Amino acid sequence: MKKYSLLFVLVLAFIGLNAQVQPHAIGARLGGGYYGTGFEVSYQHGFGDKNRLELDLGLASKYSSSSMSIAGIYQWVWGLGEGFNWFAGPGAQMFFYKNNSLIAIGGDIGVEYDFNVNLDTPLQISLDTRPMWGFAKYDDGFGWGAALGIRYTF
Repeated sequence: MKKYSLLFVLVLAFIGLNAQVQPHAIGARLGGGYYGTGFEVSYQHGFGDKNRLELDLGLASKYSSSSMSIAGIYQWVWGLGEGFNWFAGPGAQMFFYKNNSLIAIGGDIGVEYDFNVNLDTPLQISLDTRPMWGFAKYDDGFGWGAALGIRYTF
């Protein structure tokens, strides 16, 4: 059992070594789900090579009304291979509807490919999901949203 534990720790250490976070990225997230807004303008600010802050502004029109959301997610990033990373972290999201507002707390987990690594192209593509627990006067509980992200890195 000790051999497997040591192997597991070594694999995790190796995976974390080759993660590379870009200093800045801006683009869009397109997705849905219970706490998904459809379209979000997305900005990422890197803190070193292994973590970043993602801020998203979402706009949607569902249930015959328009809504807006603001999300903030702190992400830790781990390398999977040349240009491939996976990320996870805690966050919060606020939704504003016609007659209601909602605060959701949860996290984000996903995978991404950074075209800077192999192709020297300032582009990043990601796929992630956000499980969240919402708190509102009329609508609360567990929900999630998934999205495809496309960002220009600089």
